[in-house]
Amino acid sequence: MEQKVPPEKARQGREGIPVLLVLIGGLVLAGIIWAIAELYGVFIDERQPVEMPQSSERVPLQQSQD
Repeated sequence: MEQKVPPEKARQGREGIPVLLVLIGGLVLAGIIWAIAELYGVFIDERQPVEMPQSSERVPLQQSQD
């Protein structure tokens, strides 16, 4: 006792431009988030050299008197 279902009623979902736009939008958002994470990683990397100003004048440190 098999029932025949017409192809129009057996569809699982819609195809076309809206689905494609959602997929492309997700990829774009993932790329933006990845770029932000990469930039954050570069900024917190402690191994990168820090430029210190070169000064020929030495300033003595003051010691606190208790």
